Amino acid sequence: MKAFNEFYSLIAQNRLAHWLETLPSDLKSWYAEAQHGDLKHWQKVIDNLPKATPSVIDIKESVTFGQSDDLTEGEQKRTIALLKKLMPWRKGPFHIHGIHIDTEWRSDWKWDRLIPHIEPLKGRYVLDIGCGSGYHLWRMRGEGAEFVVGVDPSQLFLSQFQAIKHFHPDNGVHLLPLGVEHLPELNAFDTVFSMGVLYHRRSPIDFLAQLKAQLRPGGQLVLETLVIEGNEFESLVPDDRYAKMRNVWFIPSCAALEQWLRRVGFKDIQVVDLDKTNLQEQRKTEWMENESLEDFLDPNDHRKTIEGYPAPLRAIITATK
Repeated sequence: MKAFNEFYSLIAQNRLAHWLETLPSDLKSWYAEAQHGDLKHWQKVIDNLPKATPSVIDIKESVTFGQSDDLTEGEQKRTIALLKKLMPWRKGPFHIHGIHIDTEWRSDWKWDRLIPHIEPLKGRYVLDIGCGSGYHLWRMRGEGAEFVVGVDPSQLFLSQFQAIKHFHPDNGVHLLPLGVEHLPELNAFDTVFSMGVLYHRRSPIDFLAQLKAQLRPGGQLVLETLVIEGNEFESLVPDDRYAKMRNVWFIPSCAALEQWLRRVGFKDIQVVDLDKTNLQEQRKTEWMENESLEDFLDPNDHRKTIEGYPAPLRAIITATK
């Protein structure tokens, strides 16, 4: 795909050069499959977005590119209509030339919880596995990361990321439409993030080993995931769905997850945050009109999911390779 030629040129000159042995063929395979989806339609949406130089850029305290005066009234209306063709918007929020993309998740709240507990990102190579539409990629760059790469196989998430990047084409922030299973053992990143992915993996131990294989020796893992209360032997395996999600396989206790990380070979393992998801952090908006957290909980007891399992409890864990 021509869209990734710039990325190939950049990594050919940095520590990720060895990725070029497999990456072009993997992306070519993804693109061949994507021709049967909505990608062409979404790419046309991006091509029709107006061009404007943002008078304001903020990726330190938010993800804000431009203000309303940068676009004419007609351009702003057209931009809103085009961006809404990329719904549902799940991770954010984004502020684009005065347009507030009010996403389902207040991903900025998660960022505020984790940033005090991780190693400073300034000058680091950072990988975010399962990055969604890339909100946190911009915040990582805003913390001074030198080179930020997100991977997520979704056609829609790639298109949403490209729509945001259209307004600020920073060549230090990239999203590749790949799953973790397509990553070779790069052993090159200073920090690897994985947020909201572990419980979707059929083999969590293998997944943790794949995360470790992307880090340089001494690099930091930042893992955010659903957990349950319990001892090191306890893990929830939902019978069918969890909070209406079909693809939830294992939700461990923090103690069990720490044990898994030790088995894989991580050290300095710390649970740095534990937080129950609330109805203000995950909810329906005009940019995400599908069901959200309120629909996933027992209407009579928000301590339980609609299936009767413990309501979502999320942990942030850091560890060192």
